[in-house]
Order: sequence, then structure tokens, then C-alpha cells
Amino acid sequence: MFSKLIHLGFDALLISAFLAGIKRSTGLTPALARVPNKDFRQLLRTYLETGEYLFDFAVVILGRSSSFERTR
Repeated sequence: MFSKLIHLGFDALLISAFLAGIKRSTGLTPALARVPNKDFRQLLRTYLETGEYLFDFAVVILGRSSSFERTR
């Protein structure tokens, strides 16, 4: 049971980071203004911000690695 919760949490973080990557590369983001519940909207905003933080963290870590290189 506990391992299932960890797995679902990890999956949620990956989806959030994926959405952050879409936002960075295309500018598309979920329409949070359409969510009627203010508290749930804030929860979603925090969830998406967590994905942006995770995305930025991954970019920094991978940028320092010799296994990856930047191409323009």
C-alpha cells in the first residue's frame, strides 16, 4: 500500500514536470481560471509550480553532466 502511494506520487511529479516542459517550449498551460473552486485552483497552481521547480532542477543537474551537451 505504501509503495503504491510513493509510485503514484512519483508519477504525479513526472506529469507535472512534463507539463512544465510543455509550458516552456510552447507557452501552453492549463486554463486554471476555468476551475470553479478557488481552493482546488490554488492546489493545481501549487502542483504546476512544483513541476516547474522540478524541471528547472533537472535542467541544472543535466547541464552540469558531461553526458549531455547544449545544442542551439
